[in-house]
Amino acid sequence: MGQMKSLPAASDDGLVIPEIGPWGEDKYRLIALYDELFSKGMKDKWGKRVYVDLYAGSGYGRVKGRETVLMGSPLLALSVDHPFDRYIFCEQNPQCLAALRERVNRMAPSADVVFIEGSCDDRIDEIRKAIPAHSRFSTVLSLCLVDPFDFGLKFSTIRRLSDLLVDFLVLLAAQMDANRNYENYIVSTNTKIDEALGSGQWRKKWEEAKLPRERFPVFLAEEFAQSMTTLGYLPTKAHDMKRVKTYENNM
Repeated sequence: MGQMKSLPAASDDGLVIPEIGPWGEDKYRLIALYDELFSKGMKDKWGKRVYVDLYAGSGYGRVKGRETVLMGSPLLALSVDHPFDRYIFCEQNPQCLAALRERVNRMAPSADVVFIEGSCDDRIDEIRKAIPAHSRFSTVLSLCLVDPFDFGLKFSTIRRLSDLLVDFLVLLAAQMDANRNYENYIVSTNTKIDEALGSGQWRKKWEEAKLPRERFPVFLAEEFAQSMTTLGYLPTKAHDMKRVKTYENNM
């Protein structure tokens, strides 16, 4: 997959720093690696490379129970050796977005950055418009990070971006959220998983599979991958996905 670099150092700068889970360091190392592989590997193959972060946050995160401050996904993307041609950061929380804007301007004042305030699901048209148009004379490839706090992503939003030549890097909170709230989500009146997978057929498939409860997170991950194939993406099995553990209880 490539060699993971050390994460850039970060410290409290007096701006908003949300708390993140203990898995944050491993997650950000993986995100930084994918950013580096994509930005370098595609730089001579496409006219423009665009980075899209649908849940951008404030740019910093403090690990729960520790003083450690980590750079978040937007600043990691700005730190690659071969910077993207445009960055699009969407964040619903106005305080986090203001902090992100200040950190980005301090770190990379000359970068082409578009800040979008609001839910990515509500602002998807604006996000689409911010991606430069692809043509025979100006090729554009985007990398879109989808990293919500829970299993609350909406497949309809991914679908709206998928026709613009976008590669997706998606973190699925299948264990942290979906498995913990299994009894709530399995009820047919709860549509959260339906919206994340773009289909309500998963309940019937889950019942017919007769898998043990502990397989539910893997089942959802593979169902999401199957949904992605309906958009033209290659199929991905669970063993080809990367698991991120909390280390607190090896979850």
